[in-house]
Amino acid sequence: MKLANQVAIITGAGRNIGAAIAKKLGSEGAAIAVIDLDKTRGDKVAADIIASGGKAKAYVCDVSKEQDIIDTVKGVTADLGRIDILVNNAAISDNKHILDITKEQWDLTIAVTLTAPMLFGKYVAKEMIAAGHGGKMINTSSTSGFYGRPRSIAYTSAKAAIVNLTRSMAMQLATHNIRVNCVVPNKIGPPVGKEEFNPNRNVLNLRQREGVPDDIAKAVLFLVSDDSDFIDGTHLMVDGGCSTLMPGGDFKG
Repeated sequence: MKLANQVAIITGAGRNIGAAIAKKLGSEGAAIAVIDLDKTRGDKVAADIIASGGKAKAYVCDVSKEQDIIDTVKGVTADLGRIDILVNNAAISDNKHILDITKEQWDLTIAVTLTAPMLFGKYVAKEMIAAGHGGKMINTSSTSGFYGRPRSIAYTSAKAAIVNLTRSMAMQLATHNIRVNCVVPNKIGPPVGKEEFNPNRNVLNLRQREGVPDDIAKAVLFLVSDDSDFIDGTHLMVDGGCSTLMPGGDFKG
């Protein structure tokens, strides 16, 4: 068990990548705080972890609200005794062109996808520092944060900022023995905000297969385990090599 006796907070853990991460870390001995806005989804993931012999508790949290984040972090600490791991996975997408997006849509997307990881990082770090045992944090970016897109102006901006948020968090928390890293998926499972995966969606990468949530979960497990103790402040592309392909290139697979 790589994470025995540790406690992990996973945001957006009710579905897709977040659920896979929660179950993977739970299978390695961590007690999981399953954070999601949808109570039914969160309860289901927590129940699945418990049924598999793990320990988990679901928490409803609107990550766009600072007080909800504060209350959730306090609740997890009180219920599970400590926090060793934070995985900032929750996100929403605007799917809007710059000429169409409203300020309200921009603000909400940024609040959930960028501000929430910073706030969770802040309040979890305070708990880790007070406990004196250090910790590990993972932020979830996206290949959409590295390239322009014909839609999703706020989401792409937020996911780009996540990478440098990770670097700054890592620098500022290093003296407290808190490592901060980032994973960068590409088209894993259903798109953000969608329920179903479109099997006809164009997925081009060097592995010549669709990525699955467990691909990200395995990468996160590596980054929060002692196996990655000398890795800090970086982003790991978990995209099947998609980001190595030059747009307009002649790779045919």
